[in-house]
Amino acid sequence: MDCPIRSSCLGKRAQEKKFTVTYYREEYERNIARVNSPEGRYMKSKRQSTVEPVFGTLTQFMGLRKINTIGIVQANKVMHLSAIAYNLKKYLKFTQKRVKSGVGMEFLLGFCKSSSHRFFSSI
Repeated sequence: MDCPIRSSCLGKRAQEKKFTVTYYREEYERNIARVNSPEGRYMKSKRQSTVEPVFGTLTQFMGLRKINTIGIVQANKVMHLSAIAYNLKKYLKFTQKRVKSGVGMEFLLGFCKSSSHRFFSSI
């Protein structure tokens, strides 16, 4: 009971420290080694620069914090529509820099109407 580092280990109020060991320890260690490998670090950096900003934009700025549907099919529809909205927003930002006339926007609106009609009629 008289350990010299007890206060740094337990803190002020704790009387004991518990350690847990999981049955899946080997899998955890294998996964940690895989993530810390050079290929794992490369894949993590790729994910951070491609996928994560999309989810961040959808959740923080476009209001997709919850999917309020029942079933995987309905949730899949929500994600498809979210992807369409994200891509259109990105495309509009790109075309506004390139195109100065409104002709491209009229084409885009017509394309959006026809593609969304086809998307919803197929579902």
